Amino acid sequence: MNSDLLLEAWQTDHAVTARFTPIPRQTVASAVRDAIEREIRSGAIPPGAPLPAERELSEQFDVARTSVREAVQGLLTLGLIEKRGNRSYVVEHLPEVRLDSGDRRKVRVRELFAVRQILELPIARLAAENAVAEQRSRIAELAATFDPGMSLEDFRRLDREFHWAMASSCGNDLLAELGAKVLDSLFASGEFSELLYAEANNAAVSDVIAASVLAHQRLADAIVAGDVVRAEHEMQSHLDDVECRMTGSMN
Repeated sequence: MNSDLLLEAWQTDHAVTARFTPIPRQTVASAVRDAIEREIRSGAIPPGAPLPAERELSEQFDVARTSVREAVQGLLTLGLIEKRGNRSYVVEHLPEVRLDSGDRRKVRVRELFAVRQILELPIARLAAENAVAEQRSRIAELAATFDPGMSLEDFRRLDREFHWAMASSCGNDLLAELGAKVLDSLFASGEFSELLYAEANNAAVSDVIAASVLAHQRLADAIVAGDVVRAEHEMQSHLDDVECRMTGSMN
């Protein structure tokens, strides 16, 4: 046996079996939000201090102002800043850093949304690329049905129908089936429901519904337009926002 064959045999016997976990994707807005949060937590932007203006933050981060607005909304949701007139200020008393390691509900929410990120981003992208005219019309019709004042039950029913319509339009039956199983896990999750139906979270749930109305409409617009990049971006922004609200502002 020559040296090349010996080397090949050795490599086969000593094949690397390490497994790597996916690196989580992060939107520009999430990265901006996290960077500002670090500055607030470290005291670099002290309690009571105003945040730099939106234009200034946009220039410093070299990102679009829409990303800065989303980041600021996330900081408001986390209770790190407050609005005074047209300016944003760091709150006088920062909320405690809570890892929620003992809160099984929020641990479960994070797990579910991690899986949704893996599956629903490519589903949104493929739906924008592959959906036929009838499917695009159905997605747009469902998005237009969302209303900020709808009940939680009606919202959850319509939300599931919308995401299933999107998954079934992606042109990949196996991916659609996996997406449906994730939706089943989401809606059957007792921990998820405990957060949504807790009386103390009524206001936060109303905010989730209101924000999701716009998110679904933007997502539908991207799919109808066949804009693959925007569809994926809108899906990620929507998932990031709902997860942030459920783990940050619900009790």
